[in-house]
Amino acid sequence: MDAILFLLFAAIAVACGINLVVQTHPISSAISLIGVMGALAVLYLLLGAEFMAAAQMIVYAGAIMVLFVFVIMLLNAGAEKKRNTATFAKIFGVPALVGFLGLVSFLIQKEMLPRTDHVKFGGFVDKDGKALGTAEAVGNALFTQYLLPFEVTSILILIAILGAVVLARKEI
Repeated sequence: MDAILFLLFAAIAVACGINLVVQTHPISSAISLIGVMGALAVLYLLLGAEFMAAAQMIVYAGAIMVLFVFVIMLLNAGAEKKRNTATFAKIFGVPALVGFLGLVSFLIQKEMLPRTDHVKFGGFVDKDGKALGTAEAVGNALFTQYLLPFEVTSILILIAILGAVVLARKEI
């Protein structure tokens, strides 16, 4: 049953991702991105990482997407105009994509599959048998090993918000 649900939500994530790129209107693309984030949250649930699934839905599908939609509406972005594509891209694009996907598949199979001994029922565990993806494990990693990148990211987000306010402000 887990394999069926995994394949179903993986297909939903891929379909929404393709729809995200194909759409010409930014709001439709943002809604497709919400579909990707929702499907990823379900995939996290299937892996036993409940905290990561909740964070995915609250932070990304909720807050970040509201910010994206707000910025799109603030910029008053319309639909993308259709352009003529180069003949080179039409001829060599699909074979290059197939070759790239084959290379990525080979590298994933070569590098990732031998590490499946760290996956136990109910989620990921480290070499010591401690559960990964729980609120305690994420909090410990975030505020010990990754404290500096976490703080730098928060400062960058604050700078981006201030930049958006300055750009959106109208002179009276």
